[in-house]
Amino acid sequence: MRIARFANNKITLTPGQTFTLDAAMDKEAGTEQAVGIDYEDLINDVAPGDVLVLDDGRIEMEVTEVGEHSITSRVLIGGPLSNNKGLNKRGGGLSADALTEKDKQDIVTAARLGADYVAVSFVRTADDMHTARQLLREAGSEAGLVAKIERAELAHDTDALDAVISASDAVMVARGDLAVEIGDAELVAVQKHIISRARVLNRAVITATQMMESMITNPMPTRAEVSDVANAVMDYTDAVMLSAETAVGDYPQEAVEAMV
Repeated sequence: MRIARFANNKITLTPGQTFTLDAAMDKEAGTEQAVGIDYEDLINDVAPGDVLVLDDGRIEMEVTEVGEHSITSRVLIGGPLSNNKGLNKRGGGLSADALTEKDKQDIVTAARLGADYVAVSFVRTADDMHTARQLLREAGSEAGLVAKIERAELAHDTDALDAVISASDAVMVARGDLAVEIGDAELVAVQKHIISRARVLNRAVITATQMMESMITNPMPTRAEVSDVANAVMDYTDAVMLSAETAVGDYPQEAVEAMV
């Protein structure tokens, strides 16, 4: 689930200001006061007092009013916000399906492009993975499926988690949205639990998000980041993954070299 785009690609939010998420707004015309959203039913999932989190927790805002097509909020933690950043509700509980119609179209497109793997976001149940695999096979693809573990309810239900892992070729500990849903305090234990279950069920597991975050703007990792990567490896994760470090960072090559 993501916000839409800004007319100037990027804005800066200030603590205390009012900001609106508007499902009826032009998806390319976001401003300093409002932006569109791609999940229109979010309006039915929130109430005044709920906290919405954007961009992996960098931005927080409290819902103050819910209208027919929009959500008005007060910014709690501000900062820069650019196009298509992730959007979630603190504590989880969103009713969004794992596979939207656009997701299903994208899976078919990935199959036609010859993708080797397809990752499914915000998986709820094993059925989500079965549906994704059926779409791939019907499109003539043998691509592998990666389940991104991001929902609190899945992380806390070992039976459901095992079913999703078994239905996948690999799983990802997607720590950004997962931490938004369960809170940072639980994240380490949950990460270790997911890795452990993947090992038991003989599925590959990827640990991702903010592993070398400081290297977006710095040529060397912090000791905490080095420890984070090493601990994931010592827990027998099969892969560690970079995101913004290589996508938009100033030191992509150095980040890869530091991680290796």
